[in-house]
Amino acid sequence: MVFPIPPWLNQYRASANSFLSQYEPLILLITPLFSLLIARILQSIFLVIHERGLKATIISFVMSAIKLVPGVKKYIDSEKQKIVDKLQGSSNRDGWRTELPKTGLGDNVLVQMRDEKQKDVTWQGKCSGTVYIGGNENEGHFSLINEACSMFAHTNPLHLSVFPSVVRFEAEVVAMTAAILGSKEKASGGQICGNMTSGGTESILLAVKSSRDYMKAKKGITKPEMIIPVSAHSAYDKAAQYFKIKLWRVPVDKEFRADVKAIKRYINKNTIMELGDLASSYQICFHVDLCLGGFVLPFARKLGYPVPPFDFTVQGVTSISVDVHKYGLAPKGTSVVLYRNREIRKHQFVAVTEWTGGLYVSPTIAGSRAGGLIAGAWAAMISLGSEGYLENTKEIMEASKRIQKGIQDIPELFVIGRPDMSIIAFGSDVVDIFEVNDILSSKGWHLNALQRPNSVHICVTLQHVPVVQIFLKDLRDSVQTVKENPGPINGGFAPIYGAAGKMPDRVMVQDLLVEFMDSSY
Repeated sequence: MVFPIPPWLNQYRASANSFLSQYEPLILLITPLFSLLIARILQSIFLVIHERGLKATIISFVMSAIKLVPGVKKYIDSEKQKIVDKLQGSSNRDGWRTELPKTGLGDNVLVQMRDEKQKDVTWQGKCSGTVYIGGNENEGHFSLINEACSMFAHTNPLHLSVFPSVVRFEAEVVAMTAAILGSKEKASGGQICGNMTSGGTESILLAVKSSRDYMKAKKGITKPEMIIPVSAHSAYDKAAQYFKIKLWRVPVDKEFRADVKAIKRYINKNTIMELGDLASSYQICFHVDLCLGGFVLPFARKLGYPVPPFDFTVQGVTSISVDVHKYGLAPKGTSVVLYRNREIRKHQFVAVTEWTGGLYVSPTIAGSRAGGLIAGAWAAMISLGSEGYLENTKEIMEASKRIQKGIQDIPELFVIGRPDMSIIAFGSDVVDIFEVNDILSSKGWHLNALQRPNSVHICVTLQHVPVVQIFLKDLRDSVQTVKENPGPINGGFAPIYGAAGKMPDRVMVQDLLVEFMDSSY
């Protein structure tokens, strides 16, 4: 059957043909292609503005244009290299090996290693965080975990049937950590599970990856987005880059805590992860980063400190990361990632069926893992027990409160936020806090410089318990020195930190960090 063409359509066709007949055929061919190109360019611009924000996009465009001026890029690169060299400090690669020695040193290699170790800075009681075990490295708890690691240094939990001892150690470390965080409580659901990892970053990476894939399977989300406070650890940025997740960093409130109302404004159909009550009501994932506080906060609550719960008894929590190598006092390279149930954790695993080497399945990012570290973590937890962690927490919290009070008693300083635990950040409206940090560094202290706002923090460990008064005296003296003689000291980093915080082009700051890292190894 042939349908007649409506008169109005014939009229429209004739009119269109008459209008287009005045143009060259080539123009008619190129115009739609050119329009498509313009549309794609505009779409890319809008996407960049959407991701970076209008201000950052304009600054980046202006800086890129300025670099096109002859000589400007060369000058900027030269200045960047000066800053990188400054950040490198006294690092000197002269004498570093670039190939194997022709004849091995045998046992004498240990002599050389002891000599190299003498070049490390004095860290006992002087570092923010870094070393969490108290006492001397050649005795007590240090010796215990060193011997445990050595005893199982040859093992690898990848080979389950060969090293069942290490497999058991890992399972028990995970179970004991889960129990600390509410797995035995009815509210947890009774299905908490997890694995050991190499550290907090891997634990967070795995939790994000598992949440992404779980949300894809459950809700069909293919363009995942994640919402975190601006104060959240940079491991989330790494996870977003690795796993192609759009990351929203939301401002915190006046006490530098997560702003739930602000976070709610960013939730949409592609959100896979954010905060508790909101996560539960929107049926999305909620990860709690307890890498630092997992072995302090639960015990602090038992001691009567007003610490809110951050465990699996909280509605909506789907995963938690906890470092055993911090306040768990285990060897470096041991962390745990926990999930509310196995349905979520299954998305962490990688199973390969078509490899010629056979069927393969791996629970974490690493294939082979150091069984010695797992054994060291198990030894640390079993040797201390709940009472040991309670006593350690009591000492750490008391030392933290004394340091906080001491800082508050220095008129030129103020404590930032409301510390719940053992990290005290402080700033100043009177002196340059980075210059104060430089003076402290000259006295042997190694604290952490922060930005937005400019500040410094100390993460209190067992190493600091006996040196609280020494630290406070050095801090008071450093503040007074800067107040009487303001200005950067020779070799100090205050100018660099100050400039980096004020630099509007964050891409340039990012380039500086990459250059620094690239030249460090």
